[in-house]
Amino acid sequence: MNKRFFGKIIPVVILAIALAFIFRSFFFASYIVDGESMQPTLYDGNMLMVNKLAYDLTDVDRFDVVVFHANSKEDYVKRVIGLPGDKIEYRNDKLYINSKHVEEPFLEPLKKREYTMGPFTNDFTLKEVTGKSRVPEGKIFVMGDNRRDSLDSRVFGFVSVKKLVGKVDAKYWPISQMQLSFGK
Repeated sequence: MNKRFFGKIIPVVILAIALAFIFRSFFFASYIVDGESMQPTLYDGNMLMVNKLAYDLTDVDRFDVVVFHANSKEDYVKRVIGLPGDKIEYRNDKLYINSKHVEEPFLEPLKKREYTMGPFTNDFTLKEVTGKSRVPEGKIFVMGDNRRDSLDSRVFGFVSVKKLVGKVDAKYWPISQMQLSFGK
């Protein structure tokens, strides 16, 4: 290989590394799941790619899997259940939003496996757990998919949309569990 080849390739490699760094820093973030609160969707140790621009371009959707700043030291990953203005209730292990039953197909694998242990999600109303009858503007109500073992809005209340890091776009590690969509 001659010096001319290296003279042409080195700037290209440096530019590619710089663009990758900028792209990753500003548009995406990588997170590692810590805990069991999102099983069976996400497991402890899964690595996630989080789209940091998603909510600058679109609104938060019900059942999006999101990462948010829980406090100054921790970020949590949870599923969006309630949007601003929603009235939420769980009754007989079923979700009701604005008095209408809403299916949660992402919970079926876990519900079937643990059917004999009683209700998967204990009954509650939004007012019982937050003191409010509807999700306030600028806030969302989040829950872990592992309803029996999740620290979520039933405990810490609403999450401000301003605290969202972004939407989980992909689970990429381990490769055997790779997933590019978290369905609704």
